[in-house]
Amino acid sequence: MGAAAIARPSFAETASPKTYDAAVQITWRPLDPAGGVREIVRAGTLGANSHNTQPWRFTVSEKQITIGPDFSRRCPSVDPDDHHLFASLGCAVENTVQAASALGFKAEQRIEASNSDRITITLDRGQPAHNELAAAIIKRQCTRTEYDGRAVNAEDMDKVRAAGTLDGVQCMLVTDRSRMDAILDYVVQGNTAQMRDPAFMAELISWIRFNDSMGIEHLDGLSGRSSGNPSLPAWIARPLLRFVMTEKGENDKYAKQIRSSAGIAVFAAASNDKAGWIAAGRAYQRFSLLATTLGIRQAFINQPTEVPSLRPQIASYLRLGNRRPDLIVRFGRGPTLPPSLRRPIEAAIDPS
Repeated sequence: MGAAAIARPSFAETASPKTYDAAVQITWRPLDPAGGVREIVRAGTLGANSHNTQPWRFTVSEKQITIGPDFSRRCPSVDPDDHHLFASLGCAVENTVQAASALGFKAEQRIEASNSDRITITLDRGQPAHNELAAAIIKRQCTRTEYDGRAVNAEDMDKVRAAGTLDGVQCMLVTDRSRMDAILDYVVQGNTAQMRDPAFMAELISWIRFNDSMGIEHLDGLSGRSSGNPSLPAWIARPLLRFVMTEKGENDKYAKQIRSSAGIAVFAAASNDKAGWIAAGRAYQRFSLLATTLGIRQAFINQPTEVPSLRPQIASYLRLGNRRPDLIVRFGRGPTLPPSLRRPIEAAIDPS
């Protein structure tokens, strides 16, 4: 790997954060115009991903970035077929492509075959271009809280729908309250089934970072800060969890969150294979970046897609035909929360 391929780590990357806020500042700092390929990779790691497991590996050369799965970070209970893992790779791909144009590269991505595990992005030097989606990479987040209930205007709806329609992916926006309530019913059914599944709950808890120290130590997983929960010592939080995270409490929370939202977006790829799952992730990520530029928040409500018995039911309700409902998110206007963290990119780059 040539010296020009990836620059040395910046001071921010080598600094050890002492507080959660300091770690946030390092993770979500603006893209460095002089950072080259390294910054393109870092932008990729800021993509949305299931449970914030960051399930990707990057292979880097001067003119090429290859993104593949890190199966050691998969979630076999919630994602037994690795659908969400490959959708997460799609999110990383979209961030990578958007960042490349802003940092002075022309980027093209390809998948060798429909069931390939790896996506190759070729890079050619060009001129840096203003790109509002690239600028939104460091601001995007999944905002897991209630929104303000206001409708999104028609012009902005058209913009986010167009952004989410990519590579044959259908982006369906649902704003009718009766239909949103019907989707909520599926979310509640899915959440109930998952919370009654010991394997699902054990896996979920293994990725929860109960306090700031755990968040800084791991730099991955589901931070309490990002969900609006207090930072507690793990020895207190773990035994309390079964009293705090109850089936009724979680279902009531989702009901309030969905009913406070302006609408629900459903992403369905043209094919139910790895290429389709990656495409769905790319489409969602572009949707979320464009939404961020418009001040629209969003968060996943994927339970109906994750419970096998519910997936065909909600697909039928949404009239998706043979398409799989890949990703479901609610959206609206609301506050920001502290963002999640990311591991240093060295942890995700294969050695040369």
